[in-house]
Amino acid sequence: MAELQYWVWLSERHSVRPRRRLELLERMGDVRKVYFSEEADYRAALPELTPGELKNLCDKDLEQVNRALERCIMDHIQIVTIRDAAYPERLRQTYDPPVALFVRGRLPQLDDNASVAIVGTRKATPYGLRTAQRLGYEIAHCGAIVISGLTSGVDAEAAVGALRADGIVIGVLGGAIDTSYSGRLAQDVAVRGAVISEFGPGSGIGKNGFRMRNRITSGLSLAAVVVEAPERSGALLFAEEAESQGRELFAVPGNADAACSAGTNALLKDGVRPATCAWDILADLAAIYPDKIRQNPGTAPEPVEQPRMVKPLGPNSKLKVPANLPPLTDPPETGEDFVRVREPMRQKVIDKAPAREYIDLEQQLSGLTEPQLKLVTAMTEPGIHVDDLIEKTGLPTHTVLAELTMLQIKGFVIPEPGKRFTLNIQKK
Repeated sequence: MAELQYWVWLSERHSVRPRRRLELLERMGDVRKVYFSEEADYRAALPELTPGELKNLCDKDLEQVNRALERCIMDHIQIVTIRDAAYPERLRQTYDPPVALFVRGRLPQLDDNASVAIVGTRKATPYGLRTAQRLGYEIAHCGAIVISGLTSGVDAEAAVGALRADGIVIGVLGGAIDTSYSGRLAQDVAVRGAVISEFGPGSGIGKNGFRMRNRITSGLSLAAVVVEAPERSGALLFAEEAESQGRELFAVPGNADAACSAGTNALLKDGVRPATCAWDILADLAAIYPDKIRQNPGTAPEPVEQPRMVKPLGPNSKLKVPANLPPLTDPPETGEDFVRVREPMRQKVIDKAPAREYIDLEQQLSGLTEPQLKLVTAMTEPGIHVDDLIEKTGLPTHTVLAELTMLQIKGFVIPEPGKRFTLNIQKK
């Protein structure tokens, strides 16, 4: 614990550039020596230190450090230092890696796997959001790890897509590991992978942390794709960082007149490789990781805007579904003979047409898996929140998310705003 104090202390010297913290470690040899040194020692070891950096290094107060360590113990936050074997070598080899990482969840063996960062604007268009989620799904389904900043917009949707594919996600925060962890998405990511930050609990880094995060996000990756970015966007700053680290960079093409794609289209004109699907990004990596990357395992189901739901019919209702509903040109998969009470009418129904009886409930549910049946059973009221479903079923978060997606595809469940779901099954 004593040595961890000094690592946390050094990681919290925010006025000292990350590269200089690393140089002090290399020249002094030990984190204890870095902590116990005086100003003259710092000057001798690293003459280029500024007065502000020297002042920060001479502050030996451990009160905040001890509070951070207590919080790490209470919240099961792991501290991985740059001298630990668990520290990703891929990140260690960058120009200015952080001296310590604060980790929630379990950090995967990144150096043995392909990993791709997916970034973009927070103010993404529906096209950008759909594309980010689809790429996240496909990349994870192909066997690669998705790296995401978890901020709203493109980053968050990419993480959601990867979780839907039951893939591994690493979320890189631009703030303290505790203050940025309240979101449900970050918690889900920690279940399937890890949420990391170079800023410990209680750290007051400010907005500059999001720019510093870029070097970690790209440093953990072998390739990066910018989904959607305006002319002046943080995603373009990330692209510069990724290129400076020698990462393969991709960009998703957008409409020529779309403001949100102005930055990505400019990257393409500058020679960045285009990406419209996961294999555009992973084809080269498959040769390096032939036992991990697989081609074309399936594509993500496109999110479909659900029509307004008809109020569920009660068990004693005498209203029946007409037998002569017109056939659809390309009917969605709903299970054999599943009754879709909310399908729009395409022609006038003949008056007094013969009615069709409801299909037996047991027949409707016969094709569902055990986790899907648990979810259906737990949905006892309309608009039930996903958190309540996780609590009621006792299933892992990633399983609930994946199975809800399948239930939506099959037409058994209707998604509603605020991560709520309603059962779309009628009892006989």
